[in-house]
Formats: sequence, C-alpha cells, structure tokens
Amino acid sequence: MGHNALRIAALLGASALLALPLGAQSSAGSVDGLLARAAAAYNGARTATATFEQTLTNPMTGTSTVSRGEFLRQQPDKFSFRFTDPSGDRIVADGTSLWVYTPSTTPGQVIKLPLAEAGAGSLDLGAQFFASPRERFVVGDGGQATVAGKATRVLTLTPRKAGEMFTKATVWLDASDGTLRQFETVDGMGIKRRVVVRDLKVNVPVQAAAFAFSPPRGVRVVDRAALTGGR
Repeated sequence: MGHNALRIAALLGASALLALPLGAQSSAGSVDGLLARAAAAYNGARTATATFEQTLTNPMTGTSTVSRGEFLRQQPDKFSFRFTDPSGDRIVADGTSLWVYTPSTTPGQVIKLPLAEAGAGSLDLGAQFFASPRERFVVGDGGQATVAGKATRVLTLTPRKAGEMFTKATVWLDASDGTLRQFETVDGMGIKRRVVVRDLKVNVPVQAAAFAFSPPRGVRVVDRAALTGGR
C-alpha cells in the first residue's frame, strides 16, 4: 500500500472520530454507557472542527512519519483536512467527490474519487466504530491514562470478524467530560496510526468554502470515475 493510500485510510478513520465529543461521563461509568453516548453525540454533531497530529508507524520499513493540520466536518458528507505539516497538502470531500492533493509526495497531481469508491460513502463513519459495537467487537476497558495532561479513560475495540478497517482500535476519552483526546488503530499489516486531537468544537459555524477544492493551475487531475466509465 502506497504512502498516499495509507494517509487516506488513516484520515478517513480520523474523520470518524473527530466528531465524537461525548459530553459528561455516563452515570454508571460503564463501557456500554460510553459507547451509547458516543453514537448519540456523533449523530447529533452537525459540524466539527479540530486540529490534529498524526503519527503513522510502519513496522515493515521501520519508519515513522508525523503530520499535522486542521480538520473540518459537516454532516452528512463533507470534510476537509488542511495540512500545516506537510504544508500545502489537502484532502477534501465536497459532497460528491473526494479530492486528494499531496504535493509533498506526488507533486503535480490531484486524485479525484467518488465518495463511495473512496470508502467515504455518506461519511457517517462513526458507524465504523460505534454501530452495534457489542456485536462487531470485543470491547475492553483499558483503564485510565493521561494524555496531554488530561486524565482519560481508555476503551479498546477488537473486531470479532474479518473485514473491518483495523485489527484493533484504542480510544482515549476525557475522564471529566468524555471529549476524545486521542485514538490509535492497527491494521492487518501492523501499521499503527495514532492521532492526538486538540481544540475540538462541535455545532459551530463552518464556511462552505472549506469543502470546495479547485485543482491548482497546471496540476494533472486523475479522475477515477472518468477512467472507469463512472462505475
């Protein structure tokens, strides 16, 4: 899997979680209560903004890369990743297509994909983690941990069957208000993605222009739908 494909997969996973402020802890403090609140909060978040830092570790090559930037999301099918490091990289879903522009690794080219083909669908990616979690995952309580100076509670999700995007996911939730502070996934090749979320805000105004992408002049557009005849 190429570097761009890894980044897309990682960030689609990120968009699933960056809209999950959980509010106060469940009254019983139970794992089931946290999962239920997560699903409800996700479905109720019309918009979300945050900054992120992602570390992608590949055990096959022994390499680790770090990227940072700003994330914006609007229900049901729009999101934008604007990178500050590497500066100039963008990944945008405009409601119809997914645009991947990463001049840091593939200068002079933009990839355009139908949302469904890109794995984004309606972008209700919270279902990846929180739809029927007890049926799909072995859910574990990972105890307590500190993330960026914040006390958190840790939940683990291990798929019961093949076909999920990860072999294991770990989510760190703020112990005081349930806000997502960090998450990590490991895929079938052992590639680990850890994302630290900061400055998360939900149901805030987001400009429509954030979800528009115009290819820069002179940049080649690789349109997957056109290449496959719209299939």
